[in-house]
Amino acid sequence: MNFAMWKKALNVIPEVSKEEWDQLDVISKWLISTRAAVLIMTFISAALAGLFAWRDGSFSFIPWIALVFGLIMAHASNNIFNDYTDFVRGVDKDNYYRTMYGAQPIASGLMTQRQHLTYFAVTGFLALTAGLYLIFSNANDPIIWILLAAGAFFVLFYTWPLKGLGLGEVAVLVVWGPLMIGGGYYVLTHEWNWSVAIASLPYVLGVTTVIFGKHIDKISVDKAKNIHTLPVVIGEKAARYAVIAMMVLPYLFTGYLIATKFFTPVMLIVLLAIPSLRESLPPLSKPKPDTRPEGFPDGQGGWPLYFAPIAFRNNRSFGSLFMLGLLVDVALRIFLPAFWR
Repeated sequence: MNFAMWKKALNVIPEVSKEEWDQLDVISKWLISTRAAVLIMTFISAALAGLFAWRDGSFSFIPWIALVFGLIMAHASNNIFNDYTDFVRGVDKDNYYRTMYGAQPIASGLMTQRQHLTYFAVTGFLALTAGLYLIFSNANDPIIWILLAAGAFFVLFYTWPLKGLGLGEVAVLVVWGPLMIGGGYYVLTHEWNWSVAIASLPYVLGVTTVIFGKHIDKISVDKAKNIHTLPVVIGEKAARYAVIAMMVLPYLFTGYLIATKFFTPVMLIVLLAIPSLRESLPPLSKPKPDTRPEGFPDGQGGWPLYFAPIAFRNNRSFGSLFMLGLLVDVALRIFLPAFWR
């Protein structure tokens, strides 16, 4: 067991040689293949769904664990399948951007297509098993079948055709917010709550900035390969300012939810993420530099990516504080209900 590689793969997307790969244990290979460093975003969405359910007195630990596990496995299987889809469509040929900043198991020659599909099949099966458990433990609720089908649709069709039609960013906004948080809340409480879906927006907007940032980073190569991500469709400058808007809006949404008393004022803790926001805005106001700026990290989560790491750090800062604030918010409502009434 290579615990050092586990830790590394959970923090960055490692670059490994074939010789290093062959020495790794299966868990290390799975973590690298699934780009496990980004799975934290899915965990936070599932955690938020659980916190909203706890707040409304409908939290159950075992179903929540199944929800967390299923969503993470679904995200992981999506990442594996995306790499396979890009490879068979020829997108990853000619040193495509994705192969520059981390291991792409098939394109890098680390595993065969059959091995890669085996990882996908096992991971997808685990996600499906968790989903079926949640369905049948909820009296075969047809709404949960719909949520499961929607999740499967995005797993299979995000890279093609959605991403190439400028819908990938919209898919991320829908999946990590209303589907994961709103849908996860439904699975735990057996009811849909539009307020919860709206309250998912402060976090999911940050998640969307990460994929937006990555697509801005590779806008020129995507244009050359006729991959019409939303930044390609609307242009680099408009995309940068869209990211800025999506970084600012979470504070406004949180303020609105406090003003309407959906949140308690403790959620103002997210203001502690403003220093990260202030660091993120200046580089987003200018085009990506041609060469790596001095001091900017190189490789494994850094250059040649530029806007994506900036967005990821900002989202991690805001998202962790948002989740902490919600945890305290829920605890106060449960243990001091008269004080917050």
